[in-house]
Amino acid sequence: MKNLLITGGAGFIGSNLIKQLLTEEQFKITCVDNFDPFYSRKVKELNLASLSHHPNFELLEFDLADEQSIKEQLRGTFDIIIHLAGKAGVRPSIEQPLAYQRANVSATQNLLEFAKNKGIKQFIFASSSSVYGVNPNTPWKENEPLMPISPYASTKLSCEQLGHVYSHLYGIRFLALRFFTVYGPGQRPDLAIHKFFKAIMQDAPIPVFGDGSTSRDYTYINDIVSGIKACIDYDETLYEIINLGNHQTVTLNSLIKAIEKVCDKKAIINPLPLQPGDVPQTYADVSKAYRLLGYQPRTKLEEGLQKFYEWYCVNKSIL
Repeated sequence: MKNLLITGGAGFIGSNLIKQLLTEEQFKITCVDNFDPFYSRKVKELNLASLSHHPNFELLEFDLADEQSIKEQLRGTFDIIIHLAGKAGVRPSIEQPLAYQRANVSATQNLLEFAKNKGIKQFIFASSSSVYGVNPNTPWKENEPLMPISPYASTKLSCEQLGHVYSHLYGIRFLALRFFTVYGPGQRPDLAIHKFFKAIMQDAPIPVFGDGSTSRDYTYINDIVSGIKACIDYDETLYEIINLGNHQTVTLNSLIKAIEKVCDKKAIINPLPLQPGDVPQTYADVSKAYRLLGYQPRTKLEEGLQKFYEWYCVNKSIL
């Protein structure tokens, strides 16, 4: 049985990953989350509700940016670290850049130090497609020039580079996974798909920034989880950056139409200007992920939106 330390495990991606791993009965999981108030604690507690009594699951609540807390709280031995924790959101990072530096970069540095001191040789890191910034050369390959345009994106890039340092100096295998617009059951309430479903179902206007021509590579949560799981057994090169996306780009206008179809209701549009820090397009080249991990996204947008809708309807009283 492998001992996994999963940070940010009460969040959207982390909780979905943990639920799938615990069905396989070969992992003992220690989950760390600081329940950042960026969105409701009740939503994160809902994410973990089915795990509270699982014999192979333990939840620890503390701040990874506090080095002393790591020393005091993490007493066990771990085979692999899956670092999904971080302060999320492009637009809020523009207002609070120092908070993002602390929560993302300092916390990652602390965790890499912990891995070095404990001899943990596998470190999987949640990076972001936002590091590519404004780059018209799509679909993006991992070796593209990086032009981040938000503090959030710059912190993710800083963490990738920290990983390279620790991999080079201490032989830690560091796998940085650049996620592309993940959605599905449990998605954060601040993200577009969640916000749009909620607004349409409540007959409220949805905010549309720009003319609706911006596009995203929407990736279903189960596909992302499959990519993370493949990294657990990866034992080749010591440092890799890998895109995990759907290899399809969907305009905002097309997304809204697809959600309207699932809800069987028309959206009320509230047009707004483009926001600082937002990029016009994201689009992943996933050929490297296929080559190294056997990664193949399988979920079509319509199917993923339907699954999100069903989850939202069951839990809307909390959400």
